[in-house]
Amino acid sequence: MLIEHTNGNEGPGQDTKEHYDLVCIGFGPASLAIAIALHDRGVKARVLYIERQRSFIWHAGMLLPNARMQISFLKDMATLRDPTSKFTFINYLKCKNRLVAFTNLSTFLPLREEYNDYMTWCADHFAEYVAYGQETVSVTPTGNQKGPIRSWRVVSENIDTHAKSFVITRHVVVAVGGKPKIPSGLSSDLSEPRIIHSSAYAREVPHLLENPKQAYNLAVVGGGQSAAEIFNDLQSRYPASYITLYTGASALKPSDDSPFVNEVFDPERVDSFYGLSEQAQQKSILSDKATNYGVVRPELLDRLYEAMYHQRLHQPDESKWQFRIVPWREVIGFEKGSDSRIRLRLKNTCYGNVSMTDSPIDLVFVGTGYERNAHEKILEPARPLLRDDKFVVERNYRLRFQKDAVANDCGLWLQGCCQSSHGLSDTLLSILAVRGGEMVDSIFPEYKTDRASSLKL
Repeated sequence: MLIEHTNGNEGPGQDTKEHYDLVCIGFGPASLAIAIALHDRGVKARVLYIERQRSFIWHAGMLLPNARMQISFLKDMATLRDPTSKFTFINYLKCKNRLVAFTNLSTFLPLREEYNDYMTWCADHFAEYVAYGQETVSVTPTGNQKGPIRSWRVVSENIDTHAKSFVITRHVVVAVGGKPKIPSGLSSDLSEPRIIHSSAYAREVPHLLENPKQAYNLAVVGGGQSAAEIFNDLQSRYPASYITLYTGASALKPSDDSPFVNEVFDPERVDSFYGLSEQAQQKSILSDKATNYGVVRPELLDRLYEAMYHQRLHQPDESKWQFRIVPWREVIGFEKGSDSRIRLRLKNTCYGNVSMTDSPIDLVFVGTGYERNAHEKILEPARPLLRDDKFVVERNYRLRFQKDAVANDCGLWLQGCCQSSHGLSDTLLSILAVRGGEMVDSIFPEYKTDRASSLKL
């Protein structure tokens, strides 16, 4: 599958068996949707998926007990593109002998752990085409031939042995997801073991806090869904602990998932959004931000407020509560004591004054989202080919190159990092089924089908 080498001096691989039509960097939901669309269209092509994780898993750090999806199961990996696909969530339930039982739940929102199991079930169908445990290092145009670039050299590194490998391909899709975003006041030392990003929460917390009966002092930073879920989960795991959530906003705010507002995530909206001016795109994202960023599902807010009220019933003095939500506080730094525990430096976002937390903190959990720029480092060798030296994509997600720099049947494509040009749905699951089909249409136009006729039952 991969040609191994030990240094960077080898030329492009000559074995035609290692030349691919398409290489997808990252095998998360975005690439999985492409794999399913390729299967459903019957595309005959050599495809390879390169994934850093050792197996398929989706948001492992936030697979919490009883946590539910925030979108309908009908927005799965296939249904909105082709309801007859074998990879629909409904067919998954049928294959697992849970379809009737699921209907008895009367919900469109499955448990998050069940949805992860659904995607894993889908991914297992493509296991022979996935190189797990490989981290992609670079994508470089091959050769020094005259004329447009016609292929790319994709170099990856084994996460255990650090041995490097490469393949040659005509098309590359970069879908590596986001990098954990740490507040600037905490990011001076990303290896600090007492600062844990939400992406590692469920995996790390049982090992770092081994005694559920101990009275730990814990802090959560952030005002969105992940921070609120961690704050809620910690109360169940460590009921004797003191847990404080700090948010720079005036309060935890509800997400807006009302039906009219939810239309912002409709696949058809991508066309109209892409056609807007840059200023109008920024304005649109800002106005619709309450659908997804820095907000919390109303039912979770109700649960948290009820827990706060129960404390108020027994203790009027909030400063003595076990579980506290402190608004108007931005973390701008921290200090480590002789026992390695942490004290946070907090800025009052309303008045500007700075203070330190009173008691040393055992662990700080950060739920402040992700950065979507990992593609830039991987694609740095291809930067000289870009138009205006910028990572700008066309409507079909293909990077915009200088004129005649890259052949028409060759290209680089971005997924999950195009929010500024394609709208709020770009980083979410909502449109993956339809977008997967669009990607197949763009990369393999000879397999393009009439959408309306293909969906007839």
